[in-house]
Order: sequence, then C-alpha cells, then structure tokens
Amino acid sequence: MNAEGCIINKQVITDKLEFWRKMPKVMLHEHLDGGLRAATLLELCRAKAIAVPAENAQALGQWVSANANSGSLERYLAGFGLTVAAMGDAAACERVAYEAAMDAQSDACILAEFRIAPLLLEPYGLSPEAAVEALLAGLRRCSMPSGLIVCAMRTDAVEKIERAAILAARYAGQGVVGFDLAGAERGFPATPHQRAIGIAKAAGLGITLHAGEADSGERVLQAIALGATRIGHGVHIALGTGATKRMAQVQALGAGVHFEVCPSSNLHTGVVPTLAEHPLAAMHRAGLSVSVHTDNRLMSMVTLSEELEQVHRVLRLSVAQLGAMAQAAAQASFLPQPVRSTAHAAVADWLLLHSG
Repeated sequence: MNAEGCIINKQVITDKLEFWRKMPKVMLHEHLDGGLRAATLLELCRAKAIAVPAENAQALGQWVSANANSGSLERYLAGFGLTVAAMGDAAACERVAYEAAMDAQSDACILAEFRIAPLLLEPYGLSPEAAVEALLAGLRRCSMPSGLIVCAMRTDAVEKIERAAILAARYAGQGVVGFDLAGAERGFPATPHQRAIGIAKAAGLGITLHAGEADSGERVLQAIALGATRIGHGVHIALGTGATKRMAQVQALGAGVHFEVCPSSNLHTGVVPTLAEHPLAAMHRAGLSVSVHTDNRLMSMVTLSEELEQVHRVLRLSVAQLGAMAQAAAQASFLPQPVRSTAHAAVADWLLLHSG
C-alpha cells in the first residue's frame, strides 16, 4: 500500500499519472467553449483577425488559464468572450467539437457528453441551428460515443432561455441529449425557467442544471424540484453547517440526483481555497452520487486523468472509490442505455484488475 492508500495488483503505483491515463473514464461535464486546444484558439482568432494577448499557443493557453484562476466565477466566465468569438462560424464549431471528442478519447474516455450555449454564437452571424448541426457533425467524426447538451445562460431573459430549450428539443434524438442552465449563479436562480425546463423534458432530454456552485446548497434543492436528475457542481450542499447541511444532503440523496463535480474549476473560481478543502470526499462519504470532471480543460489547464490523479493524491480517494464514481457517471449519462451499460462494464472490468 502506498502513501495514498492504493494497491494495484499488490504493487505500489510507480507512475501515478500514467496509471490514471489508462483508466477508462466517463466525461459528463465539459464545456466546448472552455476546452479548446490553445493552438486551435490561436489559429481561429488569427483567421478572424481577433486580437489575442499572446503570440504563441503556449503563452495564450497560459494567459487564458491565469485569467480563469481568479477566485471568482464571474471573472472566470469572462474568458469565454474570446473562445466564443473564435468559434463564430460552422467550420470552427465542427472543428472544436471534433477535437474535444478526440482529446477525450485519447485520455481514455469511453463515453462523453459536451455542452455549450449555441445562442452565444448568434452575434457572430451563426444561427443556433447551424451551430448545433456543426457541433454534432464534429462529435460524430469521433468513434467514441458522445452527446451534446444545450445550455441556456441563466443571466438571459426568460424568452431567450425558452428559445434555447426549444432548440434543444428540436435536436432530441439527433445527438442532443440534455438541457442545462449555466452561467453566473448568484442573483439568477433557476426557478423562473420552469417552462423552459419543461419543454426540454417533454422532448425526452435529460436535465442537468448548474446549481450550488457559486451560491448556496438551497439552489441544488431548487434544481431538483425543477426536474434535474444531475447537478453541475453542487458542492455548496456540503459546505453549509449543521442540521441544515445534513437536511439538504438527505433530500438530494432521496432524489437520487448525480453530482458532476469539477474540483480544479471550483478551486479556480474561489469555491474552495485549496484542493485539500474540496468537499468531494465528504459528498462521497455522505452517500451522494458523485463523479469527477474537468469543466473547462483550457481554462483550468487540466485533463480528466490529471484531475483524477490530483483528487486521489490530495483527497485520499482510492482507486476503487474513483472507479465507482466513474460507474455512477456512466449510469447517470443521458446517452442510450446500451452505451451506458457498455461503459459501466468497461470500468467494472478495469476495477477487477486494478483496485486490489
């Protein structure tokens, strides 16, 4: 057993990151406009004559990451202005989606869901329909099973959010698998958008709402009441105190919701001061269904393998525990049941060989 409490076939892990790179993974929470390759972002910006703050891809990636690591969700989101502008045509959308899927597959993901708010691209002359079709075309070019979640920005007017839900419903069964409310959370509750969520649900789409990321755990309960079966982040449900915190956790547990937790992102947006203080392990101990994700690979400069290695090392979550989280993610996916079952079985087979 090593310092992290991990046994691998009775042998201590000697190359931890390489080990996690080989683990079959399930990706449920990754924003396409936050996960571009830095080189692609630079190339797209140059093609559109968009001013960039760096002259090479490495420096641009570092700039984006430094800007995101601000301790504020609002400042973190500001960096998306550059990435969305770069994606403002169909060819760029298809390329970004394809590269995101290929990058996830190369990181041993066996199932992935990606999300974006297509209406953000309208000011650049790209219709939401054209954006969705291009994104889906990009995802289909990769052999890894994947789906697209259409986001609405909760800071937008009710009517615009309903447009996003109608858009998502139009492409249900064609590669769009879910609907989400994203964006700045404080002061923008999900409750006014019950009609939009109902439109998406009626089309058979899964509902995952950002909640309890930059606001209280009560937002998680509101999301559940609106019909969410998955919660983006939700970590404030474990950051409250006393009986109130436990009551919220009991309600979430009873509802059977799954939490898509993104530790590095939570650190960068100031939810927690250090990774060691992240509540992921506490959420797992409380019995909540949780899994680990990247949120925005470019903004946080992290792969899913690196995210897993960090939480294993810092939060002392074992291989078996993190494998069980990946299985829970497979079960919670909005992709068809055969895809979910295949991914769950692949993780189970891997755990038999590597959880000791």
